[in-house]
Amino acid sequence: MDPIRAAIVSDDPLARQGLTALLGHRAELFLAAEGAPGDAEDLLVGAADVILWDVTGTGAQRLGVATAGVPVVALIASEEQAAEALAAGARAVIFRGAGEDRIAAALVAVARGLLVLEADLSPWVRPPAHPATAEGLTRREVEVLALLGEGLANKSIAQRLGIAERTAKFHVESILGKLGAESRSEAIVLAARRGLLVL
Repeated sequence: MDPIRAAIVSDDPLARQGLTALLGHRAELFLAAEGAPGDAEDLLVGAADVILWDVTGTGAQRLGVATAGVPVVALIASEEQAAEALAAGARAVIFRGAGEDRIAAALVAVARGLLVLEADLSPWVRPPAHPATAEGLTRREVEVLALLGEGLANKSIAQRLGIAERTAKFHVESILGKLGAESRSEAIVLAARRGLLVL
């Protein structure tokens, strides 16, 4: 498998150098570009599959404008920056002190369509809610989808939501149909890629 093309963006030249040194030897990554936020759009169009963006200096508000649709892993220094980065369109938030293995894994996951959150942040911060109407899912189906993501069977889903098992089964079948999935596991993967589910 070809390495994933990654670009590094930071307003701090030393941070860019440090991240390049940290990740430059990873076999799964090819560092295709690096630069300051103001140069991001020119650097990235057609050059990168994923961006590692250090938002600790400039903040996250420029993410969505400058990245030309390329998915972003945001390096953050605080919980507040996590929320800002997700609201601006980042597909992952990783604390700035994370080691190279975690950063590399996040870049690979995001390039493959997944969302990534630091475990410490997951109880309270979520990516911006996508309208259920985008996939035609009802509010109850969104709840069932989240429980599918936890690996629960229909009986456990029914118990958790206080509904009949046959009702849970009906919701699962409806979700599969609306997402175009042939199995529960495929539905989970498709939902994660579309930002409907955090794994």
